[in-house]
Amino acid sequence: MRNTRIRTGLGLVLVAAITLSACGSDKEKVDGGSDTTKPSGDKPDITIVQNAWTASAIEAEIAKQLIEKQLGNKVTITAIDENAMFAGLADGKLDAALELWPSGIDEKEQKYLDDKTVVDAGKLGAVGQIGWWVPDYVLDEYPDVATWEGLKDADTAKAFATAETGDKGRFLGTDPSYSQADARIIENLKLPFEAKFSGSEAATVAELDRAVAAKEPVVMYWWTPTAAVAKYNLKPVELPEYSEECYEDADAIDCAYPEDPLIKVASGKLEAKDAAVFSFVQKFQLTNEQQLEMLPSVEIDKKPAKDVAAQWIADNESVWKSWFE
Repeated sequence: MRNTRIRTGLGLVLVAAITLSACGSDKEKVDGGSDTTKPSGDKPDITIVQNAWTASAIEAEIAKQLIEKQLGNKVTITAIDENAMFAGLADGKLDAALELWPSGIDEKEQKYLDDKTVVDAGKLGAVGQIGWWVPDYVLDEYPDVATWEGLKDADTAKAFATAETGDKGRFLGTDPSYSQADARIIENLKLPFEAKFSGSEAATVAELDRAVAAKEPVVMYWWTPTAAVAKYNLKPVELPEYSEECYEDADAIDCAYPEDPLIKVASGKLEAKDAAVFSFVQKFQLTNEQQLEMLPSVEIDKKPAKDVAAQWIADNESVWKSWFE
């Protein structure tokens, strides 16, 4: 997902770490037939960040499996709110996060990057885009909603209303830890809507499932790349064009979200801790297309991220092999 998926300090939630153990230094055969090394006690343990969206879970699993099998380090995946992870990266308790939305970096987080306690490890390769979305059947009934100006009509807004919002339309937000600018955009564009958080990405999808099944009007915060856009036939609502000036004053934001070339970040201590792992993080890349090859399996088919990652690794040795050169 961060606000982009612009993030604020809301809801700093530290989830329990997901730990897998391994031992020994024997050679073993893995998917693809490569000789690889089991995690060994003479190499430092590595901790990879998993943030609260599907792509991050898949990326963390790919990194874990490849680092363990190709480099021999034991890897732990720690699920942690993206706003809380910077302190952990800075002190070396966390080693790397493989997907960060730059537009979500606030002033406090930027200080870690400025003093090099957290380092920019290069572009991921995917480009994210947050926006406002409606299912296609909404445009069939309310074609003017293809742009924000169509949401200005009070009668149209009532069609999106819920018991919580009264006569105002509901704008469906997601995880409140994502620093969404939607309430400000709604206010500054003078739209008769009210932003309501679902509580989480999973809760948003559950509510979208319900609304689509009932063919109820819904307008919501969402982003690409995700499998949900195709699954629910989501169509973007055109907002006023993004500009840097629009985002200079957070209280005055009244335009679209910026496009985000996603990056990776690592602890400033990682290179000294294990140069090979640091090099891997720098070379790790996944494009939008590669993400979209995997996202439906987790988001729609409900397969475990670790299984989807393992299959991708088995099928794409020609891609990831260069990450170790």
